[in-house]
Amino acid sequence: MKALVTGGAGFIGSNLVDALLARGDSVTVVDDLSTGRRTNLDGALTAGAELAELDIREATALTELATRAQPDVVFHLAAQIDVRRSLEDPAFDASINIGGTANLLEAMRAAGSRRIVFVSTGGAIYGEGEGKQLPLDESAPIEPFSAYGQSKFAAEGYLALYERLYGLSGVSLRLGNVYGPRQDPLGEAGVIAIFCGRLRSGERPTVFGDGRQTRDYIYVGDVVAAALSAAESQFAGPVNIGSGTETDVLELARLLAEIGGVGDFEPELAPPRTGEVQRISLDAGRAERELGWRAETSLADGLRLTLDSL
Repeated sequence: MKALVTGGAGFIGSNLVDALLARGDSVTVVDDLSTGRRTNLDGALTAGAELAELDIREATALTELATRAQPDVVFHLAAQIDVRRSLEDPAFDASINIGGTANLLEAMRAAGSRRIVFVSTGGAIYGEGEGKQLPLDESAPIEPFSAYGQSKFAAEGYLALYERLYGLSGVSLRLGNVYGPRQDPLGEAGVIAIFCGRLRSGERPTVFGDGRQTRDYIYVGDVVAAALSAAESQFAGPVNIGSGTETDVLELARLLAEIGGVGDFEPELAPPRTGEVQRISLDAGRAERELGWRAETSLADGLRLTLDSL
């Protein structure tokens, strides 16, 4: 199979690229390296992957690349993922997450590609889970608290539009909070990566709010498996990819301290941040029914693998 992976030099994308190559696929990576890292692709490039340093807002160049690469399936991970920046500059967020997605769909149409796996968000698209019956399934109201969540939902709408107009088949993976090897411990997203970096450097973690806010943490290896299953399925529409379990931030710090053998890892509390929800978890029943997928990695095992990778 010929695959094109946007955002393929990033945390999730590079893990996906490795999995595609391991099963013998031909892989073209699109990444402008603004947040992705070329070093994440060292093994992949040696194994035959191609890297095109390209911004998905560059419509003409993207179409030329897709027309030449002729991918059977496109995995779309390139995105603006910073919740706070999305609120500070929603037009910038939309230019990448909506405009870039529209460019990619047009490029796929020109190239004759028929299947797209879009990495959306479950953690931000549904909004606040407090007061709702958790875990949330795909029928839950879409009530994002950030421009990031709104732009991802808009991009899902473009996938549905292109299926109606042109028969281009698309599935949107609404991910929980993904963590694992290659997530940047100095980056904006990924509390587990940040906490692991602090633990390894002997620093205390910072918790924004009271630490009781919950997330649905999902290991990157399970997300890669979901993406591969989604590409091979015929299902179109949104699918939650999560564990269905809530874990609060204080519990996360406690687990990491235990796994890392650290006695003192007490978080420092800071004021809460705009755009953050208090509670969320995802019902992945549709993924099991339609994709034959479910989360296999426990949080404890995933945390251990992540710590060991640093």
